Amino acid sequence: MSINKLRPVQRQSTEALVTEHLRDFILSGDVAPGGRLTENALAEQLGVARSTVRMGLQRLAVEGIVVQIPYTGWEVASLSAEDVWELWTLRGSLESLASRLAAGRSEPEVYDALEAAFAALEAACASGDRRRMNEADFALHRAIVDSAGHKRLATQYRLVEQQVRLFIATSNEHVASGPEDIIAQHAPLIAALRARDPEAAAGAAWEHDQSEGARLMQWLERRDGADS
Repeated sequence: MSINKLRPVQRQSTEALVTEHLRDFILSGDVAPGGRLTENALAEQLGVARSTVRMGLQRLAVEGIVVQIPYTGWEVASLSAEDVWELWTLRGSLESLASRLAAGRSEPEVYDALEAAFAALEAACASGDRRRMNEADFALHRAIVDSAGHKRLATQYRLVEQQVRLFIATSNEHVASGPEDIIAQHAPLIAALRARDPEAAAGAAWEHDQSEGARLMQWLERRDGADS
């Protein structure tokens, strides 16, 4: 009997678990950008020390999804139009390259992984569960990056992936017209990947990020104009 395929059990520190729970909570869309986060309330809810929550929040601040307000506390990062422009152009560059490389590969398992990720997005959209849709949306983009077979590209993507998740959650909540819209956004990219057309896949990835970035920037500009 071979046990080589068994993966070691990974033990996580309390701080790592708290950080993971806080990250999932913030990126679920249940807390609006700019929403206040109170260390005491979070510590009580999670059943941990306030110092542990603070360390978790500090980690999320490094990831760019929370902001510490001096003498006040913490809040969920708010995206400005400039933030969105920087994010969509950066992820567009990375995801366009990843899509080009993924579409140029021939291994069946690459396309099995991409089909599974898109099927998960379709199922999430059919469920109407916002948190599930956001997670599946990001997971599809992550699957494309992983399918590129480019380690340095994957490393660079990880540096901004939590901000990409915040981008997706904000866009799906305030810009997308519904689950059907989310599926339609990805349809040209999936078609190009299925056709194994590197140029079309790269173009579709860029167009997806550009169009969603433009829609989110327009929403933010309207919101900020109404608030002024």
